[in-house]
Amino acid sequence: MLRSLSISRSQSWLGKIEFRIHISSLLKSEMAPPILSLVLPSETGRVLSIQSHTVQGYVGNKSAVFPLQILGFDVDPINSVQFSNHTGYPSFKGQVLNGQQLWDLIEGLEANDLLYYTHLLTGYIGSVSFLNAVLEVVNKLRSINPKLTYVCDPVMGDEGKLYVPPELVAVYREKVVPAASMLTPNQFEAEQLTEFRIVTERDGREACNILHAAGPSKVVITSINIDGNLLLIGSHQKEKGQSAEQFKIVIPKIPAYFTGTGDLMTALLLGWSNKHPDNLDRAAELAVSSLQALLQSTVNDYRRAGYDPQSSSLEIRLIQSQDDIRNPQVRYKAEQYQ
Repeated sequence: MLRSLSISRSQSWLGKIEFRIHISSLLKSEMAPPILSLVLPSETGRVLSIQSHTVQGYVGNKSAVFPLQILGFDVDPINSVQFSNHTGYPSFKGQVLNGQQLWDLIEGLEANDLLYYTHLLTGYIGSVSFLNAVLEVVNKLRSINPKLTYVCDPVMGDEGKLYVPPELVAVYREKVVPAASMLTPNQFEAEQLTEFRIVTERDGREACNILHAAGPSKVVITSINIDGNLLLIGSHQKEKGQSAEQFKIVIPKIPAYFTGTGDLMTALLLGWSNKHPDNLDRAAELAVSSLQALLQSTVNDYRRAGYDPQSSSLEIRLIQSQDDIRNPQVRYKAEQYQ
C-alpha cells in the first residue's frame, strides 16, 4: 500500500510537508509492535509502581521493582522522587515529581493504549497534592480495569514520629484506605489510620477490623512491637460483613537498622498474595522468610567487610539475595487466631 503512494513535483511545499506527516503516521500505525504483556498476559500481571527512587541504594522502586520482576511481573515504575541516595545520608540531591507531572505521564500512557494494569503499588508520597493525583490515577486505572488490585503501603512514619506533613494522614484515612485492596502499614501507621492505640495483639487484630470496615479486604500490619516481641499481624476479610481470617508471625529481631525493608516487604506481599490469593497467611510466610534471609545475608556481608552493622543504617543486599526472593525457604510460620 505504501509503495503505491507518490507525490508530484507540482505540489506545493506545504503539501509535501503534510504528505510526509501522513507517511510517518502510516508507518507508525502499521509497524508498531504489540505490547506483549497486554496481548499475552501472564499468570502474574502488570504492575504500575509509584514510589521514590535513588540512584544509589535500594529504597522505594529500587527495592520493589527487581523482586517483583523475579516473581514474574512486568513492572512499570514511576519515580515520585529521584534522589542521589536516601535521606539518611549526610546529604542528598535530586528532583521531586509533582502531581501534574505524574498526570502527564499517565496521559502519555493512555494516549498509546498502555494504561491497562492488573496491580497498582504505591509507597512513600510526600505531599497532599501528589497523593490526590495518585487517587485520580486509581480511578483512571479502575475505569480501564475494574478488577485492578491496589496495594498501598501508607508510608507516614514509625516509632511514634511522622515523617510526612500531618495533613497527609487525613487524606490516607478518608480517601486512600477506602480505595485500597491491600494495606501494609506498620504499627504506628495503623494507629494513625484507625485512631486506635495498639498495645496488645488483640488491639492489632481490632485495628485490622477497623481498616477492613473502611475498605481493604487484606490488611497486613508488618511490624508490631509488643512486650519486646516483634510480630506481623495479617487479616483477610474474604466477604464483606464476614469475620476476617487473622494470623500472626513472630519475627526474630536482627540487631541492625536497614533502609528499604518496608518497600521490599510490600512488594513481596503483592507478589506472593497474587500467587496465593485465598491464603494471605501463606503469602506472608513466604514474604517474611524471604525478607529475613535477605537481612541476615546483609548483616553477614557487612561483618565480612569489617563493618559494625549496628553503627548506622545498612543498604540491603538485594541483588545478591535473588535466590531467597525467588525460592524462599519458609522458616517462619503463621499462627492462626481462633
